[in-house]
Amino acid sequence: MMKKLAKIKYLPNNFQILENGDYVICAVSGKKIALENLTYWNVELQEAYFSYIEANQKREQQN
Repeated sequence: MMKKLAKIKYLPNNFQILENGDYVICAVSGKKIALENLTYWNVELQEAYFSYIEANQKREQQN
């Protein structure tokens, strides 16, 4: 069960946990992402994405 929001610093090939937690929030959909399932993020914007779909939506919004 996901109970606590984590604070993360997103790096190019990894992320650093700044404050322990179980999940982060997708910047596009608002869905909770369990840290063990966190795969997509943007280093420049420091945002997480639930899946490749949300990551692609964000990329399209920026163009």
